[in-house]
Amino acid sequence: MSFDSSPIAAIATAPGRGGIGVVRISGKNLGTVIQSVCGVTETVLTPRHATYLPFKNLDGSVIDQGLAIYFKAPHSYTGEDVLELQGHGGPVVLQMLLTRCLQAGQEIGLRMAEPGEFTQRAFLNDKLDLAQAEAVADLIEASTEAAAKSASESLSGAFSNVIHGLVGQVTNLRMLVEATLDFPEEEIDFLEKSDARGQLSTIRTTLDQVFAQAAQGALLRDGLNIVLAGQPNVGKSSLLNVLAGADVAIVTPIAGTTRDKVTETIQLEGIPLNIIDTAGIRDFDEASDEVERIGIERTWAAVAKADVILHMLDANHGPTLADEKILGRFPDSAPVIRIWNKIDQSGHKAAVDIAHDVTHIYLSATDHIGIDLLRGELLRIAGWQQTGESRYLARERHLIALKSARDHLELAAEHASVSDQSLDLFAEELRLAQDRLSSITGAFTPDDLLGVIFSRFCIGK
Repeated sequence: MSFDSSPIAAIATAPGRGGIGVVRISGKNLGTVIQSVCGVTETVLTPRHATYLPFKNLDGSVIDQGLAIYFKAPHSYTGEDVLELQGHGGPVVLQMLLTRCLQAGQEIGLRMAEPGEFTQRAFLNDKLDLAQAEAVADLIEASTEAAAKSASESLSGAFSNVIHGLVGQVTNLRMLVEATLDFPEEEIDFLEKSDARGQLSTIRTTLDQVFAQAAQGALLRDGLNIVLAGQPNVGKSSLLNVLAGADVAIVTPIAGTTRDKVTETIQLEGIPLNIIDTAGIRDFDEASDEVERIGIERTWAAVAKADVILHMLDANHGPTLADEKILGRFPDSAPVIRIWNKIDQSGHKAAVDIAHDVTHIYLSATDHIGIDLLRGELLRIAGWQQTGESRYLARERHLIALKSARDHLELAAEHASVSDQSLDLFAEELRLAQDRLSSITGAFTPDDLLGVIFSRFCIGK
């Protein structure tokens, strides 16, 4: 990730019309831009105070009138001098103002910001660590209230503080092991006296707790992809409508009504659930036309990517040969719940039956019977627990790093003996665990990964 320290500028508000729009500039020597665009010297703008003034064009005409707020380094979001021009939120006006700023800043090399570059500079200037920087994007993209709350906690440093604490404990333990290796002639056993094995056990327990909280937080960010699959007319669209609380899918007694997948995102205890209704599955030679055959192909494509598969069946008929053929084609990568629908007609009672590691749920989508049982089972599969503990809005790379650190600590425990060879391996596994944990906050993160992370931010942030 190459770093260009030239001053940068961008529109910092979302595209479209709004009451207020913001153009943000960050870098050194912004005095010429302030003088040219705002018509005042840098000293006139009291840092961190809003000043109402006109934003002027090159010929002196007024582009807009609004507030100029100047932040002196290092007391700014990026850690550099920052100028924010807040005007009316029309896209044309904002583009004119941005163009004017770039024109006024030619002498100092002012250029358009890349996606995420303001936050990247905040990270490079130690205003945020990497986990906090990612939380900025997660807060913007949060799709549920719970996700926004968890992202806000991560942005405030809650997740980072826990990781720093773990790194500190591992570092202290490494120091004890290295001391034993460096002074073998001493008769003092640093590891025994300092209860190194007990310390390692405590670290592993804490890491397990952090991983569990982070895994739940990952659900808040990404949610679960839940695919409704089964033969035509078993009630897939009806169940989607019940879960969504709206008629988002067409329901008719005609087989093959759903020709393409219909996706609706709902919230369950703050977890985004992407419910995907698919075309009814039957043999290609039974499909009514080419459109239905394409729909069936897309159904199997959705099933292959599912986190959870809801296999819908008609409780009136029991399992048919076609149902068993469908079940046999489901991938092993996702749990399958067999949903026995239409119990209002079959006489079954609403129930959850777990037998031989297969979960069966009896419900009626039409009469809204047993729907809470399905919701509870989805939460169970998600590993959701209603606790008062914080849930960190973790990303996949965080979970990978935590799992890798956990694996290295497990190997360290196997080598926690006093023999020289074992101690060398013990120290090495502790070092690797420390590196994996530190990569979460950016201490040992490769530059190419940093480039990928910040490139996914929106421009202006």
